[in-house]
This record gives sequence, structure tokens and C-alpha cells, in this order.
Amino acid sequence: MKKINLLLALFMIALHVNAQTKFDQDREAIKALAGFYKVTFNYTETFSPDDDYKFHEKHRSSAKEWALILEDSPKKIVIQHLLVMRGDSMIIKHWREDWTYEDTQILAYDKNDTWKKVNLTANDVKGKWTQKVYQVDDSPRYQAIGTWVHVDGKHQWQSNSDSPLPRREYSERSDYNVLNRGNTLYLTKTGWMFEQDNKKIIRSESGDKLLAMEKGLEEFVKTDPKSFGYAQTWWKEQEKFWKDARETWDVVFAENNVIKLTPKVDNKLLYEQFFALGNQSVKEKWDSAKNKEGVKKIILAYLSKG
Repeated sequence: MKKINLLLALFMIALHVNAQTKFDQDREAIKALAGFYKVTFNYTETFSPDDDYKFHEKHRSSAKEWALILEDSPKKIVIQHLLVMRGDSMIIKHWREDWTYEDTQILAYDKNDTWKKVNLTANDVKGKWTQKVYQVDDSPRYQAIGTWVHVDGKHQWQSNSDSPLPRREYSERSDYNVLNRGNTLYLTKTGWMFEQDNKKIIRSESGDKLLAMEKGLEEFVKTDPKSFGYAQTWWKEQEKFWKDARETWDVVFAENNVIKLTPKVDNKLLYEQFFALGNQSVKEKWDSAKNKEGVKKIILAYLSKG
């Protein structure tokens, strides 16, 4: 009996070690997404059920991007992306991704700039990571759940979720209102790849209608950090404001089961207001209380109660 109990104890220890190893591999894969990159963006429409549909032009572009880790706790890793343009002379705060482990609450995109809070069970998210993607102004974009897989030296994460139109089409198209994203992230020898199999959906009260399908490839290739000098200086000046902005948004998310945003107020987009406020904060050396007061005022102006 003692021998059986000992074997059982060893077996349970082995299970614990293996589970911990998998968790550590997940964290290392997520943290590997950070760094200094040359990024290429390639998108093309591939199929439509409508024979009369006219496929849109392929989208191709490139940029430099710095992805830096803002938070690294056991079950949460926050990565902020910064676009570096005109050599290293123009910086744009880009998207943010929060990775949370076994998170039982997400904001799911519905349609027309509206997100709804969804509660999940522990079984729904067991062993899984949620990637919470935010817009350049830290408003929500999409949140997706998936399992990291580590096999034969390969590290990959897959998910599916709805989102608003991509930025490359948001101001140019109105023939669909939901992008259903099939996302695959995997590490490469030179960085990582963000592969997408997307469906452009027309969502209405009667249901969803497929307009077209799309293939997307965003390749992140590591490059020389020396060409990001101004970006690092810029972020040191701006990071306090954006930390306060994130904390203010977190309060808004906690207080609302539905987030519905008005596209424009006083003919200005939300991110325009945020960028202007951030620059003003840096110039006038605002403290956190004043930052949060200004951010909350802007958010409430765009937050619809209807």
C-alpha cells in the first residue's frame, strides 16, 4: 500500500511539473511577441458567395514597430505597440494587447461600435489565454480566447472572435459591419507571424450574412533597436498619461455591462481627443488626478447610454 501511495504521489508531482512547464512555455511565448520589428502587412479578399461581388484591391504596407511589455505578472502580460514612422522622427501610439490567463470575463463585440460583457465558466477557460486587443486610444477592439500549443519546437495560439472593421477599411467601407477574425499567432526564427482567416459579415436583426472572406499576413521581423531611439524617449514622456488612461478605462469597463461608443463628438474621433490630451499633459506636466479627470470627461462624452 505504501508503495502504491508513493507512486501515486510521484505521479501527481509529475503532473504538476508538466502543467507548470506548459504554463511557463505559454508565458515565454507571449513575452517573445515584444521587441523591435519591421512589420509587413498583406491582405487580400479570397472568396464571396455573391457572384456579382467586386473584390477590393489588395492591401500591402510596411512599418517599424516597437512592442514593449508594460506589465508582467503571473497571469497577466500587457504589451503596448508603438508605430515608428519617418525614420525615427514620428511616433504613433498603436494597439495594445493584454494577455490574461483563465479569465472568466470578456467584452465581446456585437456590431456598430458596441461591446457586451460576457461571463464564462472556469471550464470554458481552463488552460487558456485571452488576448484583449485595444484601439490606439485604449478603447476596446476585440477579445479572443485560445490555447497555446507547443509541439516540436513550434509555439502557436489560435482564436476566433468578432471585431469592428479593420482600420485600413473603417473610413472607406460601409458594406459590412463585423469582421469575424480567425487569428493564428506563431513564433518564427526571426520574430513572429500574425495570420488571419477573416470573414466580412453583414450583421442585422435577422442574422449574419457573409459578404466576403479575406486572408491576412502580418509578419514581424526583429530589427536593430538603435533605430528606435526617439520612440523610447517619446514613450518615457507619454507613459504616465497612458497608464492613467488605462486605469480610467478599467473603471468604465467595470461599471458597464455594455460599452457603446459614438464615432464622433464635435466632429472629432475619440483617438484625436486622446492624443491631444496626452500631448497637453506632457507639455503642462499634469499629475495623475488631472490626467484621469480629463480622460474620464472624454470617455463620458463618447459613451452612449442608449
